[in-house]
Amino acid sequence: TERYSFFTNFFSELGTLTSYNGSSNLAANVLFAMALTGAGLGLIYFFAIFPMYFQENRYGRFLSLLGSVCGVITGLGYIGVAFTPADQFIYFHILFVQIAFSAFLGAAIFYTATIFTHPDYPNQYAIVYILFAVLLAVYLWLIFFGPDADTLTGVQIQATGQKIIVYAAILTMFIQAYGAHQFGKRPLP
Repeated sequence: TERYSFFTNFFSELGTLTSYNGSSNLAANVLFAMALTGAGLGLIYFFAIFPMYFQENRYGRFLSLLGSVCGVITGLGYIGVAFTPADQFIYFHILFVQIAFSAFLGAAIFYTATIFTHPDYPNQYAIVYILFAVLLAVYLWLIFFGPDADTLTGVQIQATGQKIIVYAAILTMFIQAYGAHQFGKRPLP
C-alpha cells in the first residue's frame, strides 16, 4: 500500500528501514524501536517485581516465578522485534514475535493460577488474565496456522488479529499494574 492501512498493514511495517515507495523510513523506524523497547522494558520491570505480591505460600511463589520468567521473555521478545526490522531480518523478526506472544501466554496462565492461590489478591485480576489468555491462544493459532498473509483476505485477518491482541495486551497490563498498585496500598492486618 502507499500509506499505512489499519486493516492491511502490520505494526511492524511502521518500523521498516525502507518504505514501500523506496524512501528512507528511518525516523519511523527509530520511533518504532523506541516504543517497542520501552514496552519490552516495562514488561521486564513489571514481571521482575510482580512476584513480591505472592510470597504467602510456596506454590504461589513458584507459580509467580514461572509467570515472571515468561513475562521477562515476553519483554525480551518485544525488544528483539524492535531491533529486527521486518524488511531487513524477517526470519528473526517473526521468530521474536512468536517467542514474545507464546511467552506472554505462559505468563498469563501462570499468573492466573498464582492469583487464584493467593488468599487476598482479588480474583478479578485472574479473570482478566484468563480472558487475555484466550485471546492470545486464538492469536497464536492465527499466526501459526491461520491464513497466509499473501492474500488480501489473509493479510486482513492477520493484521486485524495483531491489532486486537496488541490493544488487548496494553489493556491487560494496564489493569494488572493498577491491580498490583492497589493491592500494594492495602492496609496490612
